[in-house]
Amino acid sequence: MSAASEVDLFNQLKSSGMDLVSCKTVSQESSLGGISFLRAKIKTRDLIQFFMHLEQLQAAGVPMLDSLADVRDSADNQTLKDIMTDVHRNVSDGSSLSESLGNYPKVFTNLYISLIKAGEDTGDLEKSYTQLIKYLKWVDDMQSKIKKATRYPTILLVVVILTITVMMGVVVPQIVGFIKNLGQELPFYTTALVATSEFFQAYWWAVLSTPFILFGIYKIIRKNSESFAYNMDSLFLRMPIGGPIIRKVSIARYAQTFGSLFSSGIDVINCLKSAQKTVSNLALNEALETVEARVQAGSPLSQAFGASGEFPTLVVRMIKIGEESGNLTPVLMQVSEFYTKDVDEAVQALITMIEPMLTALLGVMILWIAVGVFGPIYGSFENIDI
Repeated sequence: MSAASEVDLFNQLKSSGMDLVSCKTVSQESSLGGISFLRAKIKTRDLIQFFMHLEQLQAAGVPMLDSLADVRDSADNQTLKDIMTDVHRNVSDGSSLSESLGNYPKVFTNLYISLIKAGEDTGDLEKSYTQLIKYLKWVDDMQSKIKKATRYPTILLVVVILTITVMMGVVVPQIVGFIKNLGQELPFYTTALVATSEFFQAYWWAVLSTPFILFGIYKIIRKNSESFAYNMDSLFLRMPIGGPIIRKVSIARYAQTFGSLFSSGIDVINCLKSAQKTVSNLALNEALETVEARVQAGSPLSQAFGASGEFPTLVVRMIKIGEESGNLTPVLMQVSEFYTKDVDEAVQALITMIEPMLTALLGVMILWIAVGVFGPIYGSFENIDI
């Protein structure tokens, strides 16, 4: 349990029917707001249960402080329990729920805070909780689909790497000596196989660690160079296979966020600002900035989306119809569903392409080893005098 002081901790425990036995001051780095890699991670499903609990209590007319206390006491995740202890104390001291949750930006993002603040301003927190639950379920479903779709290719990739490692590091070296003692000129594919095996034996640590080193260097350069990060994101969007998927996933998240915020009564400009923060690709983010700029300049939402060049014509027409009919909220939900379905199809198409590619790579490697090893052996049989 966390507290501002020993007296605060004593009062918290006393209100729960417990006595303070011992306590100690923790450093800022080990507190909830600092480094938390040793603490239980709060997952998306924990947040879904959290907001569902608050929604049910709000619908039943339970006071805010009692609702927060009930959520705190019933939370299974210890990190969430500690956070709710602090939130309950702050709300009881006069802070709003949005302000108290805003102290934990790593758990409650700007989107969550914006929706809750909108509920506080309109007096309808239950609707905000409903939108948050709907959004989090969409995020959880999207994450589950991507994990499920990439599980088999990941396993197959690991099998390919392990097979190549074992063949080049163990199997081929045992046969190299026999091949060299045949006393005949080796074909180029066998020579290449022997050279590759010897290189792998001598520098296996470099071969296996190079991808991780390059990835670390990339992260460091990206963090310290905005131009490099922008150019790399532009390159990712232009990739023939991964680019369209990155674009569709980002736009799907953008559309879902914008729709959830707008349906909660938040004005269009703030919806655009908050939705834009969910897009991590800098090149795509720059294009979406034009949407906000054009809307602020007075352009209709449909024209702004069309000018960005990132939304299909069908989506732009749907938004225009929603503007003209005054039913923009259901249209935005349809846009979100459109992109969600589009992402599902794109991911499945990618997986369908990756699986045979990895299988073919494994087959080519095994074929190369088989031909490189048995080719000289069969060749030596032709030189045997009977």
